[in-house]
Amino acid sequence: MLSTLAVFIALVSILLMAAILIQNPKGGGIDATFGGQAQQLFGAARSTDFIEKATWVLAIALIVLCVVAVLTVGAGGGDASPANIPLQSQ
Repeated sequence: MLSTLAVFIALVSILLMAAILIQNPKGGGIDATFGGQAQQLFGAARSTDFIEKATWVLAIALIVLCVVAVLTVGAGGGDASPANIPLQSQ
Protein backbone atom coordinates (compact mmCIF):
# COMPACT_ATOMS: atom_id res chain seq x y z
CA MET A 1 0.00 0.00 0.00
CA LEU A 2 2.76 2.42 0.92
CA SER A 3 4.74 1.70 -2.24
CA THR A 4 1.64 2.35 -4.35
CA LEU A 5 1.15 5.67 -2.59
CA ALA A 6 4.81 6.53 -3.18
CA VAL A 7 4.41 5.87 -6.91
CA PHE A 8 1.29 8.06 -7.05
CA ILE A 9 3.06 10.83 -5.12
CA ALA A 10 6.00 10.72 -7.54
CA LEU A 11 3.69 10.75 -10.57
CA VAL A 12 1.62 13.66 -9.27
CA SER A 13 4.82 15.56 -8.37
CA ILE A 14 6.20 15.17 -11.88
CA LEU A 15 2.91 16.27 -13.44
CA LEU A 16 2.75 19.25 -11.07
CA MET A 17 6.27 20.31 -12.03
CA ALA A 18 5.37 20.06 -15.71
CA ALA A 19 2.18 22.09 -15.21
CA ILE A 20 4.10 24.80 -13.40
CA LEU A 21 6.93 24.93 -15.93
CA ILE A 22 4.70 25.31 -18.99
CA GLN A 23 2.94 28.34 -17.52
CA ASN A 24 3.99 31.73 -18.72
CA PRO A 25 5.49 33.67 -15.77
CA LYS A 26 3.58 36.80 -16.83
CA GLY A 27 0.20 35.03 -16.74
CA GLY A 28 -0.25 34.83 -20.49
CA GLY A 29 -1.19 31.18 -20.74
CA ILE A 30 1.00 28.50 -22.24
CA ASP A 31 4.61 29.59 -22.57
CA ALA A 32 6.13 30.60 -25.90
CA THR A 33 8.56 27.68 -25.70
CA PHE A 34 5.84 25.62 -27.33
CA GLY A 35 5.89 27.94 -30.32
CA GLY A 36 2.91 30.01 -29.34
CA GLN A 37 0.66 27.86 -31.52
CA ALA A 38 -0.95 26.39 -28.42
CA GLN A 39 -2.53 29.76 -27.69
CA GLN A 40 -4.03 29.79 -31.17
CA LEU A 41 -5.15 26.19 -30.86
CA PHE A 42 -6.72 26.37 -27.40
CA GLY A 43 -7.34 30.10 -27.14
CA ALA A 44 -5.35 32.17 -24.65
CA ALA A 45 -8.03 32.33 -21.97
CA ARG A 46 -8.94 28.65 -22.19
CA SER A 47 -5.32 27.47 -21.98
CA THR A 48 -4.67 29.66 -18.94
CA ASP A 49 -7.78 28.39 -17.20
CA PHE A 50 -6.97 24.76 -17.98
CA ILE A 51 -3.34 24.95 -16.82
CA GLU A 52 -4.29 26.91 -13.69
CA LYS A 53 -7.02 24.43 -12.77
CA ALA A 54 -4.72 21.50 -13.48
CA THR A 55 -2.07 23.04 -11.21
CA TRP A 56 -4.56 23.45 -8.35
CA VAL A 57 -5.97 19.94 -8.78
CA LEU A 58 -2.50 18.39 -8.83
CA ALA A 59 -1.39 20.41 -5.78
CA ILE A 60 -4.46 19.32 -3.80
CA ALA A 61 -3.98 15.71 -4.92
CA LEU A 62 -0.35 15.82 -3.77
CA ILE A 63 -1.33 17.14 -0.34
CA VAL A 64 -4.05 14.51 0.06
CA LEU A 65 -1.72 11.69 -1.01
CA CYS A 66 0.97 12.86 1.42
CA VAL A 67 -1.51 12.99 4.30
CA VAL A 68 -2.82 9.52 3.45
CA ALA A 69 0.77 8.20 3.31
CA VAL A 70 1.55 9.67 6.73
CA LEU A 71 -1.62 8.18 8.20
CA THR A 72 -0.78 4.81 6.64
CA VAL A 73 2.72 4.80 8.10
CA GLY A 74 1.45 6.00 11.48
CA ALA A 75 -1.18 3.27 11.67
CA GLY A 76 1.30 0.48 10.99
CA GLY A 77 4.09 1.56 13.35
CA GLY A 78 2.43 1.06 16.73
CA ASP A 79 5.06 -1.29 18.22
CA ALA A 80 8.06 0.56 16.84
CA SER A 81 7.70 3.75 18.84
CA PRO A 82 10.87 4.89 20.65
CA ALA A 83 9.30 4.28 24.07
CA ASN A 84 8.86 0.55 23.30
CA ILE A 85 12.45 -0.10 22.17
CA PRO A 86 14.48 -1.70 24.97
CA LEU A 87 17.78 -0.10 25.92
CA GLN A 88 20.91 -2.12 25.31
CA SER A 89 23.11 -2.79 28.34
CA GLN A 90 26.84 -2.63 27.90
